[in-house]
Amino acid sequence: MSISRAIEPITADDDAIRAALGDAFLPALIPALAQVTGDLSLLREDLRPPAMVPGAPQGGMSDSQQAAAKALAFEALKAIRDGGVPAPTHSIEDDLRAITGWMNGTPASDEYIPLLVEELAPGDEDPRAPKWRYDGKTPFHVVIIGAGMSGILAAIRVKQAGVPFVVIEKNEDVGGTWFENTYPGARVDVSNAFYSYSFAQKMDWPKFFSPQGVLLEYFRDCVVEYGLRDQIRFNTEVLSAAFDEQRCVWSVRVRTPDGREESIEAQAVISAVGQLNRPKLPEIAGRDAFAGPSFHSARWDHSVDLKGKRVAVIGTGASAAQFIPLIANDVAELDIYQRTANWFFPAPTYHDDVPAGLSWLFLHVPHYMHWYRFWLFWNSTDGLLPAATVDPAWPHPDRAVSEANDQVRALLTMYLQAQYAGRPDLLAKILPSYPPTAKRVLIDNGAWAETVKRENVHLITDAINEITPNGVVTADDEERAADVIIYGTGFQASRFLTPMKVTGRGGVDINEQWDGDARAYMGITVPNFPNFFMLYGPNTNIVVNGSIIFFSECEVQYVLGCLHLLLEEGHRAMDCKQAVHDAYNARIDAANRLRTWGASSVNSWYKNDRGRVAQNWPGNLIEYWQQTVAPNPADYAFL
Repeated sequence: MSISRAIEPITADDDAIRAALGDAFLPALIPALAQVTGDLSLLREDLRPPAMVPGAPQGGMSDSQQAAAKALAFEALKAIRDGGVPAPTHSIEDDLRAITGWMNGTPASDEYIPLLVEELAPGDEDPRAPKWRYDGKTPFHVVIIGAGMSGILAAIRVKQAGVPFVVIEKNEDVGGTWFENTYPGARVDVSNAFYSYSFAQKMDWPKFFSPQGVLLEYFRDCVVEYGLRDQIRFNTEVLSAAFDEQRCVWSVRVRTPDGREESIEAQAVISAVGQLNRPKLPEIAGRDAFAGPSFHSARWDHSVDLKGKRVAVIGTGASAAQFIPLIANDVAELDIYQRTANWFFPAPTYHDDVPAGLSWLFLHVPHYMHWYRFWLFWNSTDGLLPAATVDPAWPHPDRAVSEANDQVRALLTMYLQAQYAGRPDLLAKILPSYPPTAKRVLIDNGAWAETVKRENVHLITDAINEITPNGVVTADDEERAADVIIYGTGFQASRFLTPMKVTGRGGVDINEQWDGDARAYMGITVPNFPNFFMLYGPNTNIVVNGSIIFFSECEVQYVLGCLHLLLEEGHRAMDCKQAVHDAYNARIDAANRLRTWGASSVNSWYKNDRGRVAQNWPGNLIEYWQQTVAPNPADYAFL
């Protein structure tokens, strides 16, 4: 199955084109038409969006600007229909400079242009595909652990380079988190135009933010399109990986579907097990004493019928915010136990279908999906990062970390106040006291407020003392009865590579070396573990700027560069130098202390048990892209 449909010729009549334009996102359509027609004069200054503000309808364009832009687009679409698509007259680089100048008032700088060409792939090429091929002269085999988003990506690139590989997947199918998380309402909180591979754009997403099943189907389609399924061993779990220092070979111990254990030898291992794949259950007295059904949201028990039941949900993170509004209609009573309130970012289209006119334009206007993705990308390259930066002189660090952060607080507070007008009791519970972006900001279209205001829903902020066979006891010694308990308490994010045992040079165990404080060079390599590469490793989580798929593509490009370096230079293995690793992590730690999530004391999965931010990347996107374009041989000792 093809992931993206081919651009179709325009045969619609004038009325149909006008109707489609009613659904157009104009700040991306005008650039697409300028590129496809070669007429950069379409980028009229008087039609320029006033500000690239995330979430602003039509980029903040006024009604008169929108009307003029639609008229301009109508004439351009008619010309394409009647005369066809002309040959390109400008380079992609020239188009990027002109269009970014129109979108943002200032053209993208020279340092951004290569990144944008690579990330957005505004032509038909795949700029990140490896430019080299394995010649087969030196024995080399790669084991990829995990067939989720990052593992599939790694497999695509390794196959394109011609390197023999196998993917080990513990589940019965691909998809990782999108296979495992089947709770009601599970969906992505990044627009699908950005939460998708840069080289595998799908132009017919049914919704702006796709639900779990649609995303799972996308990744399945990628596996089929790139011919990977025969290289994946399903229902097979990696138990351990050990490095043979004499032979420079990894021995990967796996448990097969029939329960046997066997070893696979490889010159390199790519771990794509992610951060958010091991559910975390809270340490609450009596948790195992509950007499009714109980389960974590990531292991949803679909055999349990919630209709008419008294349900207790412990935790109010991102998953809970998605499934609670879905189950509230069915249950008799719903108790929500909230430890920390969330900030919500308004996203009116969060549950919306992509309108028919917009879908039609994606399928009929060359480059439109790329420029739509570009708009999202350009908004995200810095995103809210400046507002998440600490100003040491700011006088109220408990509620905000800077003036910009306080302005975001004011806007998000207004959003909550509007939703809870007339309900000061709920607003007092819902309004966070900590700085915005110190914890994950949740995406919301009003569904959460509608849910907690229901008569059968009770938002409880008292601490939990214990769980009994019959329900939950809070700090005031009140026992609230429950028939079912659902844990929406997140994941063991800082326990990287759990439960595998990874042994490197000198027999050192990676978790013993980390001692509860996982670190890596660029989040990818660790001293004493040659040719062992991690994807979505320590300090590669994105908080306010971008899509994790962008980071995965950068990481895989770096890993492919390492494999090429090994094969081209005839090295058997490369081991990150300790001094390089330590200096890098010192920079990362210092930068994270200057972000809201590092400065605030609020509880968060961004920090490990030692209180260090082990998850998050503190910089902008171009910084990470620049450091992962290619490995620097000086950073490694070669064996």
